[in-house]
Amino acid sequence: MIPQHLYKLEPQMRERVWGGQRLHPHTPPIGEVWCAFEQSVVTSGAAAGRTVGDLAASDGATFAGTAVAARFPGRFPLLIKLLDCADWLSVQVHPNDEQAQRLEGAGQFGKTEAWHFIAAEPGATIIAGTRPGTTADDLERAIRTGRIVQVSLSVAVHPGETYLLHAGTMHALGPGLLLYEVQQSSDITYRVYDWDRPASAGRQLHIEQAVAVTDAQRQALRTSAPMATDHPGAVAVGCSYFVLDVLNVAAIATIGDTAQRTFHALTVKSGSVKVTCGDEELRLETFETALIAGAAGAYAIHALDAAATVLRARVPDR
Repeated sequence: MIPQHLYKLEPQMRERVWGGQRLHPHTPPIGEVWCAFEQSVVTSGAAAGRTVGDLAASDGATFAGTAVAARFPGRFPLLIKLLDCADWLSVQVHPNDEQAQRLEGAGQFGKTEAWHFIAAEPGATIIAGTRPGTTADDLERAIRTGRIVQVSLSVAVHPGETYLLHAGTMHALGPGLLLYEVQQSSDITYRVYDWDRPASAGRQLHIEQAVAVTDAQRQALRTSAPMATDHPGAVAVGCSYFVLDVLNVAAIATIGDTAQRTFHALTVKSGSVKVTCGDEELRLETFETALIAGAAGAYAIHALDAAATVLRARVPDR
């Protein structure tokens, strides 16, 4: 059997109280589209109907890449989303790996994440950590009394910017934002403050956990500014868990190479593309996602119109 190297993924919609109508018009609103994670379902080729987690467990380095399989055996280590924010998300924080295992149990992972802003209305802001000079006591007092906004750092954001948020960074997304998020494959979220929305199932506050893991010195780091559309591409963010590239694809194909080490996750930010690897071919429209298997090696991305922009996530060698 000829091995499959290109895997188109089914998007999975998530209803959120703060969601908008840009990703998928719906009532209740869709706030998140989960593009690539362990339960993503493949929709193309011989693997259609199988999940990404199943392929990572059964095919190991062939699917995930040699470096990924060695570091995360049997796992798909990333979670990639698109978010449409029509209202404030809760102020929240995520643990690191050690804290996740201590607070949630063995086998749990923390969450470092990055945001790449696709669209931002004028004046759109985020909470990006704590204000300079905030002490641990100040922070704990603010968390326990519901006054977290008084010690939070507000930052205006713009389309094309990318921010890295290490575990322990208090944060929130504001209204008017459309973004791509790449993170560790963990959904542990400790909610600090929810803008006085009524408490409901799935939206409880996690005061003790937030006090335990929030770092009073942490702030989100802007890692890239908007890039000219005629620039071929650049690394937007990199850390020990993931690397995100922004690729501007023009008339000449953009060539990628997994080097057998790591899968590549491609999400189309704008336009439409054709991805080819040997005799395999996939077409991706705006906001669609595909995985390139670790064993694929070289592949090409072709813009189907004048130009397209593709966001590519991968796991770095350590």
